[in-house]
Parts: sequence; structure tokens; C-alpha cells
Amino acid sequence: MAIKANREYRNVELRAFELKDEEYIVEGYATTFDDPYVLWEDGKNVYYEQISRNAFDEADMSDVIFLYDHEGMVFARLSNDTLKIEMDEKGMKVTADLSSTTQSREMFEAIKTGLVTKMSWAFTVREDSFDEKTLTRTILKVKKVYDVSAVSIPANPDTSISARNYVNGVIERREAERLQRQKEINKIKLKIKLGGKS
Repeated sequence: MAIKANREYRNVELRAFELKDEEYIVEGYATTFDDPYVLWEDGKNVYYEQISRNAFDEADMSDVIFLYDHEGMVFARLSNDTLKIEMDEKGMKVTADLSSTTQSREMFEAIKTGLVTKMSWAFTVREDSFDEKTLTRTILKVKKVYDVSAVSIPANPDTSISARNYVNGVIERREAERLQRQKEINKIKLKIKLGGKS
């Protein structure tokens, strides 16, 4: 799978899709709002992420496409009305019509029979925040949604590269802040030890 720089990828359940008769329609939620999920575990801490209800208000979703493993043939897309994305109370709802080609119908069958059980979506972030107490990242504004993809390997480590990079940045920042605080405490201790002399 070709992972594009700066794009973030998140796995979501594909088996939650409802299949309507033999119309080759799949439906589901690419993400839910204000519902924290595990972003990364580093052995010491568990980091969480959630998507704000208003995160997509200004997002570029001009031509999102439905792919397999974030690459290759396009099975559905917004610009030709075979893919629909709407925000409702629960989250970002995706509806895809996979009837266009032999390959897209084969993808439908793979989903229907449970051979493909997960999906992922690719996006970039415009604005986020991090809660130090709960170790939760909140995505406040999504910049662009590139695709929603059926994925073959649910735990594909490549899809978590961006999550790991984000968390590593948080860990590095927190460690730098801890070292700075320790430095200041050591200065105060030295000053006290020297009898208040500078």
C-alpha cells in the first residue's frame, strides 16, 4: 500500500455496512463523532482520539473516492454520484453503489461474504487539540478527505504510521516539558543550597 506523506489513515469496521438486496449498495460510518477510540499504545500509556462533531464543516470533500487498500481502481466516487457522504447525528455516513463495473461488483461480493471486514479513510488535519489528562487528541477540523477504502488487513501497520508519528510527537513534547521543569527545579534547589546567591 502506498502511504502518502502527511495523510492520516484510520481503520473502521466494514462489517457494519448494511447490504441492500442485490443492488450492490454498501452503507456505514467512516467515523463517529465525539466517541474516543484508541489511537496508539506505547506500553506505558494508551492514547485516544476523537473526531469533533464540527470537524468536517470546512473540509475539502470535493471528490472523495472509494478504493481498495487506498490504491488502484476507483470503485465509486462523489463526482459521479456513486458515492455519497453525509454527516448525521452519529458521524460521517458513507453510501457506495458498487454496481458500475465487474470489479466493483466483485468488491461488493467480498464485503457481503465477509472476506473484507474493515475499511479505512484517508485525511489530513487542519486543527486539533490534545488533552494531557485523558491523553486524548481531538480532531477539531479536517482539512481534506481523500478516500474511503475497503482494506484487506485490519491491523495493517502502515495505516497506523501517522498515528504513531503523532503520538511520538506528543511524547517528545511532554518529555521536553518534563526536562525543562526539572531543570528549573534544579536551579531553585541550587539557589537554595547556595543560600539564595545568584
